[in-house]
Amino acid sequence: MSPTDALVPLLKKLRLSGVLQSLQLRTQQAVDDNLSHSEFLYRLLGDEAERRDSKQLSQRVRRASFEHARTLEDFDFHFNPSVPKAKVLELGTCGFLERHDNVLIVGPTGVGKSHLAQALGHRACRAGYSALYLGAHELLQQLRAARGDGSYEKRLVRFTSPDLLIIDDLGLRGLTQDEPADLYEVVRQRYERKSTVITSNRAIEEWPPLFGDPLMASAAMDRLLHHSHVLVIEGDSFRNPPPTRRRKSSSQEAR
Repeated sequence: MSPTDALVPLLKKLRLSGVLQSLQLRTQQAVDDNLSHSEFLYRLLGDEAERRDSKQLSQRVRRASFEHARTLEDFDFHFNPSVPKAKVLELGTCGFLERHDNVLIVGPTGVGKSHLAQALGHRACRAGYSALYLGAHELLQQLRAARGDGSYEKRLVRFTSPDLLIIDDLGLRGLTQDEPADLYEVVRQRYERKSTVITSNRAIEEWPPLFGDPLMASAAMDRLLHHSHVLVIEGDSFRNPPPTRRRKSSSQEAR
């Protein structure tokens, strides 16, 4: 039995079987470059650490349930000058997550709100934070169903426990029945504990009526706006740019 064969059960017991993927390469490198034992071990374990980090990132991204694979790197800041690039890149450092700040992104359809929200979520995953993305309608629908089957508290934990919760398209439709109270409860439990990113086609001033009750609206908005970053985006839609922008885009692609 070779030394490598003898290592397999030991590495599995120590939950280090991934080391086998680069063991032969690193062993040959140690011989060719005359590496010290400590340098060889450092490089071998470094490979394993990178594999684990990559696996954990993949898991965080998968659990976040992003609608699309969006990043800040592939966002076209030149298309819409109204997007505050410096502010967005600052948020991309994830400092707002450490402070449990909120990010509210408002503007018309197609200006990149969902892209930016999911890109911030992807940044959060890369920084080691947990994230969850879903549309406002889906969130409220799940809570409404949970009221019916007795799993409300468990479902609420799913929305209040991630380091970053991204609620897309708030206000696209009106809130009915218990939905205002459900949304308020999510906001209340996350306040100063976790960060929330919300996108909406409605201006911030149009949010309070969604809650129906003035007192609930005041309490919810007070928590949302405290320690928050509000990004107001205007301009043309990325999906349906005006003819002048389409011609410019086509010309740039031709080059």
